[in-house]
Formats: sequence, C-alpha cells, structure tokens
Amino acid sequence: MIKWAIIFAVIGLIAGALGFSGVAGGAMGIAQFLFWAGLIIAVVLFILGVTVFKKAVT
Repeated sequence: MIKWAIIFAVIGLIAGALGFSGVAGGAMGIAQFLFWAGLIIAVVLFILGVTVFKKAVT
C-alpha cells in the first residue's frame, strides 16, 4: 500500500510541475490517504503481533 502511495505522490509531483493542478491535487490526496491507511494498518498489526498473537503461540 505504501508503494501505491509513493506512485501517486510521484504522479502528483509530475502533474504539479507540468501545471495540471486538478490532477496533481487528486493524486496527492490519494497518495496521502494511502500512506496514512498503510501506516495505521502496520501499527495495528505490529501491536497485535506483540500482544495477542504472541500469547496465542506460547
């Protein structure tokens, strides 16, 4: 998911440099959403891995 966020961020930067402000804003909005969603999912899975799943295995 972070890979897609980086791709949309690059698209947004290129579109912004070329003057396509509407496309750039949309791509950067998608990139920002994907970045935060991926980060939240990673943190939740990390917390679950440290607490719940470790107790289930032992």
